[in-house]
Amino acid sequence: MDRPREFVFDIPSHPGIGIRDNADGPPVQPRDAATVILLRDAADGPEVFLQHRVRGMAFAGGMTVFPGGGVDPRDADASVAWAGPPPSWWAERFTCDEGLARALVCAAVRETFEESGVLLAGTEDAVVADVAPYREARKALESKEISLAGFLADAGLTLRADLLRPYAHWVTPREEPRRYDTRFFAAQLPPGQRADGATSEADAVGWQRPADAIADAREGRRTLMPPTWLTLTELGEFVTAGAALAQPREIVKTMPTLVRDGENIRVILDPTED
Repeated sequence: MDRPREFVFDIPSHPGIGIRDNADGPPVQPRDAATVILLRDAADGPEVFLQHRVRGMAFAGGMTVFPGGGVDPRDADASVAWAGPPPSWWAERFTCDEGLARALVCAAVRETFEESGVLLAGTEDAVVADVAPYREARKALESKEISLAGFLADAGLTLRADLLRPYAHWVTPREEPRRYDTRFFAAQLPPGQRADGATSEADAVGWQRPADAIADAREGRRTLMPPTWLTLTELGEFVTAGAALAQPREIVKTMPTLVRDGENIRVILDPTED
């Protein structure tokens, strides 16, 4: 599935979407980040795990998002036990060097565990089904007391890159005061695991059908980031989580442009080579 080459829509103005007062000046340098679209099958079709971020957070406060966050320098640790497509494969899909590709995959696994309790790790033959023994390690990861590589080594676990799929590449608009260069991944909830809200970054979490999440946004119950809105629109076309993961993706680097339009913000999407 290819993203539209140009797509324009309006969203209500929200404190989580900032536009710099000095937007004509040099833009803030974006930080590398990873986001994971976590899917599961339900009776009415696939559902996606969403978090309502705590208001007042520096980035996307009060908005509904997928789990994710910035890359930690320790995510590039090459000692991490790894199963699945190697960093070179991810580097080709995300158009980056192998070091960054490794860090992005590790950040995706780490952030998913920190923010939802879902652990994309195990052995080369099996995925962890019970994450209860790693509850304290999860807290230590979130507080940055330990690294992902250190946690996996101590637990005797292997990172399962084969559970992830490359999905998209978004760069925060130049107009934003805080910016990220974010690779989006997709993954299916492993059997036996459950996603939860035990994170300091969200005051509510839950599984929703993509169409229901968009309806909440349209009716003012939630506010979506532009990439989240468009991703949910795309996911609404699939009848199973597996079908969504199996669909080939063209990874196009996209940076929206934000324009104030009365009480709304106009979002203009167009691929970028910047």
